Amino acid sequence: MTNLDISAVTIGSVTLSPAFLLGLAAVVLLLPILTVVIVALRAARARAEMREDALRRDEAAEARLAELLKAQAEMQGRLATMAEVFGSRQAELNQSISQRLDGMTHRLGVTITEQTKSTHDNLRTLQERLAVIDAAQNNIQSLAKDVVGLQAILSNKQTRGAFGQSRMETIVADGLPMGAYAFQTTLSNGSRPDCTIRMPNNSPPLVVDAKFPLEAWNTIRDTDNSDHKKAASQQFRRDMEVHIRDISEKYLIAGETQDMAFLFVPSESIFAEIHENFEGIVQKAHRQKVVIVSPSLLMLSIQVIQAVLKDQRMREQAHLIQGEVIRLMEDLGRLDDRTRKLQSHFLAAQKDVEQILTSSDKLAKRGAKIEAMEFEAPGGRVDSEEVPSRAVENRTGLLKLRVVDED
Repeated sequence: MTNLDISAVTIGSVTLSPAFLLGLAAVVLLLPILTVVIVALRAARARAEMREDALRRDEAAEARLAELLKAQAEMQGRLATMAEVFGSRQAELNQSISQRLDGMTHRLGVTITEQTKSTHDNLRTLQERLAVIDAAQNNIQSLAKDVVGLQAILSNKQTRGAFGQSRMETIVADGLPMGAYAFQTTLSNGSRPDCTIRMPNNSPPLVVDAKFPLEAWNTIRDTDNSDHKKAASQQFRRDMEVHIRDISEKYLIAGETQDMAFLFVPSESIFAEIHENFEGIVQKAHRQKVVIVSPSLLMLSIQVIQAVLKDQRMREQAHLIQGEVIRLMEDLGRLDDRTRKLQSHFLAAQKDVEQILTSSDKLAKRGAKIEAMEFEAPGGRVDSEEVPSRAVENRTGLLKLRVVDED
């Protein structure tokens, strides 16, 4: 290297020494380096700050992740708890539903059994009614053979009225017990129906009328002329309408009799002809609340009324049966209480006997132990002879007993 010869430099009135110039040159030369170093330091500081920010973000992310994991764990625990609660609730619900279904099944079974029994009873009753109807059919067939004689009887008005009244009374008297009907009773308006039938549940009686207008009907049956037959049919229709209106006005009294009455026709063939050829009369009778009945229908109605009366009597006696059953259940409850008390006494006595046996066993064991012991007599000798029990009792202070209680 060569030595630089730097002389002093004068700038105006200021003289710059060589050392100052050298220093200034060094500063000028070092300034870019310092700038680079400063930039590098700032870049390093920025990178450090970025790393710190990244670390802080990582730590925050890890903290958040830990919180999320903790929350997830808590949520899983809560879900598990809720699942357990729901499981128990579902089990309880299933058990409750099962119990209710069992109870409902039992009640349905009981109801079905009762309904089946009731259905069987109704079918049996229906079979009995069908048997009655079959008997009535047989009676109809037998009565159809006597139509000619019946027409002869019915030709006279008084005879016809007596015949219809007698037949109606026979049917009613055969089907109902005494006291359930009455003949020729007087109503509040002064009318006297042929028969009144007592109805169940203290209902008003049912009126039965046995008077039937047959003059026009006999004319219809006896004539062959169509004009005469038509006129007789119109007269018969008018007579029936008048008679139905009389029954409705005289015998249907509100609160005193039923709101309908029976018009008894003593012949099955006449009843069939009326329903076949005079439908208007039947409909008008229904509107007037009058029911036209034949002997078989009256007999069937009487049978139904008898069954209803019998059912009413059974219901009237039901409270007596219920009272007896209640008293029987009370006696059964007292018997159960006394049996339980006797059982407790037996259990207590059994326990006392067991304790006595335990004490007896202990006494036997202690006696055996005492019997197996050696008694030391005074003077150091052992008395092998019999020692009276009195001596043992008197010398209890001299005995050395070694008792081992195993219990």
